[in-house]
Amino acid sequence: MGDIGQFLPMILIFAVAYFFMIRPQMKRQKDEKRFAAELKRGDRIITKSGLHGKVLELNDKDHSCVLETMAGKLKFDRSAISLEMSKKLNVTATAKK
Repeated sequence: MGDIGQFLPMILIFAVAYFFMIRPQMKRQKDEKRFAAELKRGDRIITKSGLHGKVLELNDKDHSCVLETMAGKLKFDRSAISLEMSKKLNVTATAKK
């Protein structure tokens, strides 16, 4: 019983780290993958670098998309699209209507 008491603090630290750091990060990655897979033509998005645009084309072969911006058409990798900022953009656009 004394041996378990020595390892209890380390077990608790690992459990806290898992539930407050590792698990939320895994959930965020899963949500971003789902978001990138569910993109469709006409979606308004924001990239992680802050570029605003509308999806014109989706290429499943190399997981890229072509965005229409005020500067023209740009090709981006789907992983460069920000889930959080795109959700905020679409929520505020819906609220203004």
